[in-house]
Formats: sequence, structure tokens, C-alpha cells
Amino acid sequence: SLKHQLRANVSYAALPNDLREMLQRRLGDLERQLLSKVAELEDEKSLLHNETSAHRQKTETALNALLERVSELEKGNSAFKSPDEFKVSLPLRTNYLYGKIKKTLPELYAFTVCLWLRSSASPGIGTPFSYAVPGQANEIVLIEWGNNPIELLINDKVAQLPLFISDGKWHHICITWTTRDGMWEAFQDGEKLGTGENLAPWHPIKPGGVLILGQEQDTVGGRFDATQAFVGEMSQFNIWDRVLKAEDIMNIANCSTNMPGNIIPWVDNNVDVFGGATKWPVETCEERLLDL
Repeated sequence: SLKHQLRANVSYAALPNDLREMLQRRLGDLERQLLSKVAELEDEKSLLHNETSAHRQKTETALNALLERVSELEKGNSAFKSPDEFKVSLPLRTNYLYGKIKKTLPELYAFTVCLWLRSSASPGIGTPFSYAVPGQANEIVLIEWGNNPIELLINDKVAQLPLFISDGKWHHICITWTTRDGMWEAFQDGEKLGTGENLAPWHPIKPGGVLILGQEQDTVGGRFDATQAFVGEMSQFNIWDRVLKAEDIMNIANCSTNMPGNIIPWVDNNVDVFGGATKWPVETCEERLLDL
């Protein structure tokens, strides 16, 4: 169009032939330069579009990978240095502070329950844990209520345990039981302090119930009684589907081995807290030993 405009503004008849030819060559050169520049700009535009699309796709891929990683961390990782290095704190005697184990129990013909606890209540430490199933709120309960001895209930049957843990210090407690003759053992700080039999013999522990830390259940998962609540701290609550050897229990209690429960392991993402109960980093095993 520029060429046509220039040609329209020039009267070729008034110009000599050689000057007219020179102008035509110049106009042709200018036209070729303009077309070349337009083609170059079109190429740059296309390249820029492709680079922008590639950059956008690369950014979206990186963001998706980051979101997936965050999701993995939220699901699988703990807020603590190690998933088991925490304690549950229950500072008040109420009917609404408690912890809940997300996993439930299978049918059991034997078990070992171990935990570290430090009670700050008297008289009686309350209920460190309870397991209730439909039709039986007292399937497994550990309780010290008022001035009574600490008791283990299985299917509402009772055994009194020779444990003494209401001194405000950390203690390691293990209880074993087998349906065969209802045999039970009670360990405190690695030492076997008592044993007995005929505690709910030949009764398998029912599956699918609710496991609560710090409260005694009158119905499955609820109807707590503040006078039976545990006040203090607990950690390393583990359950196995067998009777652990006395040597294994001693090794756990004296910090020479770490043996997570094969049925219920103590891990952060398996324990929920409610009503003002909290999770905190726990003292090391060696520090808890020094408290004995």
C-alpha cells in the first residue's frame, strides 16, 4: 500500500527515465524489507506463544506435583520429629477431655497392652484407657477409681492389679491376658508385680469397638463420667495380639528396644484428641526413666 501511495504521489511523466528507474528500485527494496520485517514479527509472535504455552504447562505440572506432595505429607507424616515421639495431655478431670484411637481391634484371643503414663490426680488415677463394643461397654478397661485398687476389666469381669502409679511420676505399665484360663500378668517399670487367672476365661475380645484414652465408656464412644477420668499424660500406648515375653517387656521399659504394637501402634496420625486434650513432644525414654 505504501508503494502504491508513493507511486500515486509521484508524476513519472515529469521525471527522467534513470531517476524513475532508481525510484522504482528503491520502492521495490523498501517493499521487500517491509515484508521481511512482517514475516519476522509473525515468527517471533508464534515462538512467543509456543514458549508461553510450554511455560504454563511446566508451571502447572510443578504445581500439581507440589500439591500431591503436600497431600502425602498431610496424610502420612507427623508433626513431631518421629511419628511416635508425642504424648497426650489430659490436664483436667472432666467428662469431655479424651483421646481416641482411630484403628479398632480385631477379634483377640490374647493381648498385651503397654503404655507410659504420669498421673496428676488423686485419689485414683481414673481410666487410662477403655475399649467398648456394642452390647458390652466394659470389654477392656483399666481403671483406678477413688480409693479402690487399680482394676482390669474384661467383659465386665474384674481383676485387681498390684500396681502403684499415682505418685505423679512417669511409669511404664504392661498388662498381658489370654483367653486360655483367663490368665493375666501385670508389669510396672519392667517388673512383673502380679499374675492371676480366671479373668473372663475362653472369652475372645470382640472386634470393631471404640478405644478411648482417658475416659471410661458407659456406651460405645460416650457417656463419660468425670469422676472416672484420667488426669495426666500418657505416651507409647501399644497393643499386641499375643502375650509378650517378660524379657521383651523389660527391654521396652528400660529403653533398650522400641517395639511398636502390631495391632495398635503409637503413631501420631492414629490418635485424635478432643475437648481440650492436646498432643506435645514427649520426653525421651531415658528422661522418663530418670523420673522413676
